Amino acid sequence: MKIIDWYILKRYLGTFSVMILLFIPIGIIIDITEKINRILENNAPLNEIIMYYIDFTVYFANMLFPIFLFISIIWFTSKLANNTEIIAILSSGISFFRFLRPYFIGATLISVFALIMGFFIVPKSSLGYNEFRYKYMKRKEIRETYNVYRQINETDFIYVSNFNLPNQTGYNFTYESFDGNNLNYKIKASRITYNTESQDYTLTNYEKRIVGENDDIIEKESKKNMQFDFDLEDLTPTIYAAETMTLRELNHFIEREKMRGSSNIDTYLVVKYRKYSVPVSAFILTIIAVSVSSMKRRGGIGINLALGMALAFIYIFFDKIFGTLGQSSSMDPFIAVWTPNILFALLAIYLLNNAKR
Repeated sequence: MKIIDWYILKRYLGTFSVMILLFIPIGIIIDITEKINRILENNAPLNEIIMYYIDFTVYFANMLFPIFLFISIIWFTSKLANNTEIIAILSSGISFFRFLRPYFIGATLISVFALIMGFFIVPKSSLGYNEFRYKYMKRKEIRETYNVYRQINETDFIYVSNFNLPNQTGYNFTYESFDGNNLNYKIKASRITYNTESQDYTLTNYEKRIVGENDDIIEKESKKNMQFDFDLEDLTPTIYAAETMTLRELNHFIEREKMRGSSNIDTYLVVKYRKYSVPVSAFILTIIAVSVSSMKRRGGIGINLALGMALAFIYIFFDKIFGTLGQSSSMDPFIAVWTPNILFALLAIYLLNNAKR
């Protein structure tokens, strides 16, 4: 690479790093201000608090990485334009696409880093971040899951109308076992409660119907303790589970949940596709940021920063809106996740053509 490439690349990576180092402490201070009362009330140990904020840093740096990248590029490119350095570079005979080369190198490095983070590091931080929140921030909140229907193996299915996690109690429980298309037996109970010490379940108003060739056998008891092959987690599917897994674990988890008939498959697919879409956004946002800030404007750096901030937050808004649509509507998760990138890629092409002129 030439001197000009090293010059721009160092500014690209350096400004991005400084931007993260500046904003993360602000985020930590705001989070401490909001949560300090709950942390003290629940007597969270100091070592767990420290680990929580390490996980917090990784979790939110990954989530807000497009904004950090976008603003940092606009900042240092606007300074180059304001100092007429870009005019000097282009006047020397370098084309605008050649001028973009160090930006693409920087975007490649950051994309690879974001990809590795998303596959291996962020899931562990997400697990620590969410576990701390549910352990110390939401201990007193009632958490319930509704209409849980699970296939726990090739032949058996379970259902509860709702499950209360603090009480470890579910209602309108049903367990069905099949042999092909034929029902072997069916267990019903008005209530199912998990016993932590004995690690079994207590069924209230227990009824079991064993299907026979001629007559069915019916068993009834007011209360009955039973062992089952499913775990408590099968009755309380964790919403953030997919965020805490590496790519390999997530692929295996999605296949298992499809087999079990999980209703949260779209949520898990959105998490999976985002692991790929976020790194790609580095290239799109880089082109937009350079196109917007490479011209010297009468209002100076402030105009470029204001425009850049607006575009960055519009991108995040679109990402959240389409992500929600992918999770909770008939919209395909793959299309939902990639739509913001496609729309902003078209915007990048338009702005790039204007910037060349």
